[in-house]
Amino acid sequence: MTALPAPAGPEVAAPPEVGLDGGSSLLAWLRRMRDEQPVWRDPAGRYHVFRHEDVQRITADPAAYSSDTVTRLSGGERQPPGGTLLLLDPPRHGKLRRLVSKVFTAKMINELTPRITEVATELLDGLDGDRFDLVEAFANPLPVIVISSMLGVPPSDHPLFQVWADNLLTVDWETPEGAEVMGRTVQELDAYLRRHVAERRAREYDDLMSLLVRAEVDGESLNDDDVVSFAALLLLAGHVTTAVLLGNMLLTLDQEEGLLSELRADRARITPFTEEVLRCRPPFLKIERVPTAPVEIAGEKVPENAMVYLWLLSANRDERVFPDPDRFVPGRSNAKQLAFGHGIHYCLGAPLARMEGQIALNLMLDRYVDIRVDRDAPLSYFDNRVNVFGLRRLPLTVRRA
Repeated sequence: MTALPAPAGPEVAAPPEVGLDGGSSLLAWLRRMRDEQPVWRDPAGRYHVFRHEDVQRITADPAAYSSDTVTRLSGGERQPPGGTLLLLDPPRHGKLRRLVSKVFTAKMINELTPRITEVATELLDGLDGDRFDLVEAFANPLPVIVISSMLGVPPSDHPLFQVWADNLLTVDWETPEGAEVMGRTVQELDAYLRRHVAERRAREYDDLMSLLVRAEVDGESLNDDDVVSFAALLLLAGHVTTAVLLGNMLLTLDQEEGLLSELRADRARITPFTEEVLRCRPPFLKIERVPTAPVEIAGEKVPENAMVYLWLLSANRDERVFPDPDRFVPGRSNAKQLAFGHGIHYCLGAPLARMEGQIALNLMLDRYVDIRVDRDAPLSYFDNRVNVFGLRRLPLTVRRA
């Protein structure tokens, strides 16, 4: 990954789109903001925070910075869905997280290895020829099928989950047509999950949804809203993190000369490679918080209940923490990278995303002696509105072993 040119000219009023330059303009803008304006108030009155120190401190302080943006920005008129952990504050967040963590354990995730390997192998077996779109043919369906299987969704319904996941991620809800599709998708997914929760309250099944229904800590259990909201969050967030991570892994292999051969020769290097991909290309651009009282961030006064965006991509590229941050260096100390957040809201599914990505990459290295981005087909990146730093399409050419 080559070093970025220093930004020049007048200050940019808004972050540039990732676009066909692969994010170089956005990364240059973020570096400039870290140096010159570490807290920026945009024209809509929202605050953006760019330095690692500030992002880490804010995510570690849920008392001063609320995750319940729905309640606070609506003046209490709206509430977040019950089990949506990302939007809950203590003490409710802690209780629900303990309940969910009782069943969504490291042991359960590790036991998914054979199933992930089976699904990934079947998807690769189904690819014809030496050209395909990694995202459409492999990176998108892999996590959706795995998560659907975890929840106990019948295989015949996996295509439904794929459609719902794609809609939730890609539809432009700011347009009338997009809002209609988004509303219909949420209603369909909610109704579907509620039917399955009701079935599991009637009798036990051997799946994650049944475990969630039966989970109990200190006499408290999850209600239907909690189970449905967590299952929907798992579908969306689990789909995004794995699909985007896998696409970013293959894009990085194409950009870093000799790295593909190194990983094939020494598979132990896949773990540090994955961590550096997460640092350089975190799946999500930013996360949100709302101050519970007036605060000061990097010398900037921020009022109570103002929207604050914490730029994970910027924090992970902060030269104050990571030397030569725009250079791809597998094996560097990445303990402070924030791709999956920090503090009480650290992503529960992070181990699953890492495992899926690494299993998939290992299988591709076994199968193909060469993997390259197809230069004759256009790459397509998510725009900033979607809040994802990754690819909608990644056309590849491969040569089989």
